[in-house]
Amino acid sequence: MSDYVVLNEDNFDKTVENGVVLVDFWATWCGPCKMLAPTIDAIATEYKDRVVVGKVDVDESEEIARRFGILSIPTLFLFKDGEVVEKLVGYRLKMEIEQLLNRYVD
Repeated sequence: MSDYVVLNEDNFDKTVENGVVLVDFWATWCGPCKMLAPTIDAIATEYKDRVVVGKVDVDESEEIARRFGILSIPTLFLFKDGEVVEKLVGYRLKMEIEQLLNRYVD
């Protein structure tokens, strides 16, 4: 059982409106996305009491991807209380993502 939330048009806005939320925009055919997946899973588990981690499959949720101007994947967005506060494009090391999260969580 994963600690991340699968996001789509039905639950995206409600999920990101409160607190700190890390959103991974990805696709099943994306090599770097597959490389990043274990890191996202680990962060979802390690930060589960402080951060919501969500994943958006850009092929299944094209409207959300369009809304946020996703041109390349993986792309990570960090929301705080519904506002985008950070964005990372491309594969990132776990340490980089943790440093980003640690600026916004206690």
